[in-house]
Amino acid sequence: MTAQNSATHPTSIAVQGEGRTSGRTGLRGGTALALLGVVAFSLTFPSTAWGLQSFGPWSLVALRSVLAAVIAGAFLLAGRVPLPAREHWAGLAVVAAGVVVGFPLLTTLALQTSTTSHAAVVVGLLPLTTAALSALRTGARPSGRFWAAAVAGAAVVLGFTLAQSGGSVSAGDAYLFGALLVCAAGYTEGGRLARAMPGWQVIGWALVMCLPLTLAGSAFGLASEPVHLTWHGVAGLVWAAAGSTFLGLYVWYRGMAEIGAPRASQLQLAQPLLTLVWSVALLGERLSPATPLAACAVLVCITVTQRVK
Repeated sequence: MTAQNSATHPTSIAVQGEGRTSGRTGLRGGTALALLGVVAFSLTFPSTAWGLQSFGPWSLVALRSVLAAVIAGAFLLAGRVPLPAREHWAGLAVVAAGVVVGFPLLTTLALQTSTTSHAAVVVGLLPLTTAALSALRTGARPSGRFWAAAVAGAAVVLGFTLAQSGGSVSAGDAYLFGALLVCAAGYTEGGRLARAMPGWQVIGWALVMCLPLTLAGSAFGLASEPVHLTWHGVAGLVWAAAGSTFLGLYVWYRGMAEIGAPRASQLQLAQPLLTLVWSVALLGERLSPATPLAACAVLVCITVTQRVK
């Protein structure tokens, strides 16, 4: 999937080997793009924690979406991109509700009481949830080997992140599990749409669709929540908008269209571990000695799922 060369035949989201490009070159390119998206996403929680130093949760989420919509709108205008076909608007609404509004809002609310390592639990479960919703959405049935590796990887990530947070259940868990469900739905529908139009247009139109709501949310948030501008706070907001919301989703959907949703979603098993690395570097959190072992176990699971035929 490229911005200049979109698919001409809309199809359902790909599963295990149903990516748009079947050759090894296409798989490598799609995997690289999806991995770039994972790296961008891995910075979301630390950047959100930074942003909360300057803004309230409602202000941060709304401003993040507004800035991302401005970037996306500029790209759409510069490319003279026509409005999406009528049959795609319902899917775009699902993407907007899940990825643009639901996941950022719920995780931001959760991060008021949860640490970034605890919040990473939701990211650890996201690949399995996305693959399951994708299978239900398309009627496809991935192999037992695929599901075994996916469940094993999710279990490793879940156990590791819970151990990092002391195994406690935070008050933000309800927000985190709600975010898990809405984000998986948005990823699944976005991946389907990314086979009918370039991925950057999928997230671009979803952001623009939400602009009236996020503008109103920004006005409400800024009027009702205190603002204390700091370098970290502004940098967190900018990255969450430009990096996680626009760039990350752009390359993610593009990669997912190439290699299929289940393969792409399993790459996200590495995301919680990357988030923990950024948490150490940017937030000063400390990791346990179990980190290298968990990272190796996750990489083994990813390798298995990528080789499933």
